[in-house]
Amino acid sequence: MLEDLRARYHAIVSRLRRAERREWREFRRWVEDTKNLVHLSVLVIVPLLIAGVTAIANAEELLPFVLFPPLASGTYSLFADPEGKYASPLSFVGGLTTGALCGTAAIVVAVHTSLRNPLTTTELVVSPVTAAIAVFLTGAVTWGLMVEQPSAFSTALLALIAPVFTETTSVGTFLLQYAGSVFVASGIVASAFYLWKRNFYQQRARYLYQTTKGDDHVLVPVRGETAEETAMFAGRIAGAHDAGKVVLLDIVSDEEIASAADAILESEATTPDVDPKAKPEGEAAVVENEAEEQVAGQAAMRLERLAGRIRTKLGVPCEVVVASEVGGPANVTLRTAREVNCDLVVTPYEEEHGSLSPFVKQLFDDPLDVIAFRSCSGRTRWRRALVAVARAGQNAHAMLDFAQRVTGRAGELSVCSCIDHESQRRPTESMLLDLVDPFDATFETRVSNSSIRRFLTANAPQYDLVVVGASTDRTAASRFIAPPTFEKIRDIDCDVAIVHRGA
Repeated sequence: MLEDLRARYHAIVSRLRRAERREWREFRRWVEDTKNLVHLSVLVIVPLLIAGVTAIANAEELLPFVLFPPLASGTYSLFADPEGKYASPLSFVGGLTTGALCGTAAIVVAVHTSLRNPLTTTELVVSPVTAAIAVFLTGAVTWGLMVEQPSAFSTALLALIAPVFTETTSVGTFLLQYAGSVFVASGIVASAFYLWKRNFYQQRARYLYQTTKGDDHVLVPVRGETAEETAMFAGRIAGAHDAGKVVLLDIVSDEEIASAADAILESEATTPDVDPKAKPEGEAAVVENEAEEQVAGQAAMRLERLAGRIRTKLGVPCEVVVASEVGGPANVTLRTAREVNCDLVVTPYEEEHGSLSPFVKQLFDDPLDVIAFRSCSGRTRWRRALVAVARAGQNAHAMLDFAQRVTGRAGELSVCSCIDHESQRRPTESMLLDLVDPFDATFETRVSNSSIRRFLTANAPQYDLVVVGASTDRTAASRFIAPPTFEKIRDIDCDVAIVHRGA
């Protein structure tokens, strides 16, 4: 009874841990989207910053409460659009402080003219002319100094009703209390924004994108006629990381072993009248073992020759593995990848009856990262790459990362997306800019209102490599309605890498 309870307890704990890991993976995938990351930062950081400034104001009795509305608005503008027009710490501080100074100047004009200063009375009434002067001065000065900030107009107008100005308050004291407090408060916010943007937002690829920290141990099933090109492609991906390595895998079939055993038996026949297969059972087992060793040795020699070329040309460590096909080629490949600690599989592209072969399909169904590489040029060096993305997300990030690794520092990279209507152009351009911003490379971004097939057919020949997604993050119904991009571009004259991003 006690054992049953213990087993049930461990089963429940195991399920909870799996659910926790699954939820964590889903959260990481969600937060990889730049828009989601920005919204989350706004929800967390902006309230904390305003709370901190409020606490300082309460403790020091320095910051007037009328400052907080423009400060909160400006803080939101900074964090909500960190690459936008107004996302400059210097411009933020300069704009708000300039608005405070211009508001003060409007008060001085009101005091030294016939304009009525409302704060010398008991009524909270602002002269329209004074308000107009404050806004005019703010617009002119911020424009001239190129520190335009929408919140500057708020600090200018709030100066007209700032409670620190009274009949006994000199202009100098008012400047120190109001404009100075604006400068200090906006400086605190700007400093926090600068640190967040430099140390986290601009480094989000390093902290959040899994491929930038992994996918450096690459397994290559040596299959088909383009195995060498595929291995070189994998070597360039692995070589981008210091810890990178390539593992070449050859799967020996039962047919190859049987054929080698027949050859051994025939070579051992002493007379033409003796059937070479008619051997004692024990001797047959010996022959089978010898055939397995022979086939495995020949496969290892082929792999070592290819591994030597990879080491020589790319300077990447390369290992070889020979395995039996028991369990099926795809299962053997995935099992080997986990046994040799590989987090990426790069396999030659294969088709069967006009669609993906069962081998590649089974690899794409696994939570391991997989690239199916289709070589049509025979090249082993890729300088210009075009990445076709449909939406932001971890798959798009992985595609950009792999393209950057393959082309190297001197490579030319383009990222494109196709739209159905011109109204989608600006959001799509913004999405592409968010995608490429975290990467330490120069990307050309292109948005086209033609179909992806037409666009790639026309433009792919200008590139050495086209990188597309496997669409495995979409539902089956979605893939049925809109087939994956790689199924539409079978006839383009360019090497193609099809990326499946695992869990």
